[in-house]
Amino acid sequence: MATAPTTAGKNGARGSKGSPDGPPRPGARNGRFRVPAPRFLLSALGLAAVAAGLLWALYGSDWFRVERVKTSGTRVLTPAEVERAAAVPVGAPLASVDTDAIEARTQSLLPRIESIEVVRSWPHGIGLEVTERKPVLLIEKGGKFTEVDTDGVRFATVATAPPGVPLLALDASSSPSIRRFDADRLLKEAVRVRGELPAEVARNTRVVRVTSYDSVTLELTGGRTVLWGSGEHGPVKARVLTALMKAAPKAGHFDVSAPTAPASSGS
Repeated sequence: MATAPTTAGKNGARGSKGSPDGPPRPGARNGRFRVPAPRFLLSALGLAAVAAGLLWALYGSDWFRVERVKTSGTRVLTPAEVERAAAVPVGAPLASVDTDAIEARTQSLLPRIESIEVVRSWPHGIGLEVTERKPVLLIEKGGKFTEVDTDGVRFATVATAPPGVPLLALDASSSPSIRRFDADRLLKEAVRVRGELPAEVARNTRVVRVTSYDSVTLELTGGRTVLWGSGEHGPVKARVLTALMKAAPKAGHFDVSAPTAPASSGS
């Protein structure tokens, strides 16, 4: 006699896998049991340990601490002066050195420094790479000389004039345009003219005399003078002056204030 098929085995099988008819097993999801991944946990713990060790090596150990400071690029300043102003914290962790603060402090205390780059030199060094300002004009007062750079910055006063740097004679008190072009503006114009002179003329310039915005005169060696005029059209005036001096090498006065109509005179 045939018997009806039973589904108990199937139901039992389904129940063993966590069927909807029964409560899911702990850790089961969508009918499957999730096994923790010990490799992932071990990897995470390993990375954390490496990071902690690295931080300790950089900040807590004696392996990477500042032991020496080296200065390069100085011309007038001495390395000792720069290092004293920089005040690098010797003995501190190299990674913790505030390079921006050192740069700002050094430039504030030593205006002669145009720029300075503080570089970490692992494992124990700090490098100070200095660029000093170069004077292009001098302002004499009271027997001392104030140095002026290419940006018109008065950055230092010295007792002895550096060789090859012309004096600035600025006297625009009687100029009708003094209200419009004050002393600072005229100083920048003089620097501009100085920077656009032909190399040979620049080497022989002893005085840059400014009496107004459009009246700049150069006093050269050998008693020669150049009426430059304003600072406008400087490159053109430089080319014209070079040609004029070649054409009249014995002339004592050159006028390039109007570069389309230059003139020379005297001998």
